Amino acid sequence: MPEIRTSRLSVRARPDELDRWQVVARRAGHHTTAGWIRALLRDAEFAGQEGDRLLSELRGLRGDLARIGNNLNQLAHAANRSEAVACATTLDNIDALKDRTDRLLRRIRPASRQTVH
Repeated sequence: MPEIRTSRLSVRARPDELDRWQVVARRAGHHTTAGWIRALLRDAEFAGQEGDRLLSELRGLRGDLARIGNNLNQLAHAANRSEAVACATTLDNIDALKDRTDRLLRRIRPASRQTVH
């Protein structure tokens, strides 16, 4: 049985804002703008006071991913030229990045929403 919502939260918006929000909600996979807003609020609640720090960590992860991607590209080019390739360091970096990502995800995802891999 679906959960019945009895309380209401109102937000005033201009028509163009509402139109934009509806488009963004659909692109994010939500059937309604209200569902999208609930998801945003739930995520903000889970991030809590750590929001800025989490954002900084995510930016750092993105930079690390870019560097590892460049390293992999260089290794692939060397391998294609039949050069000896030592990729242990890059693989270690990938493992460390995966561990860092997992720790970050555990911090921002409530236990009830975490999935087991």
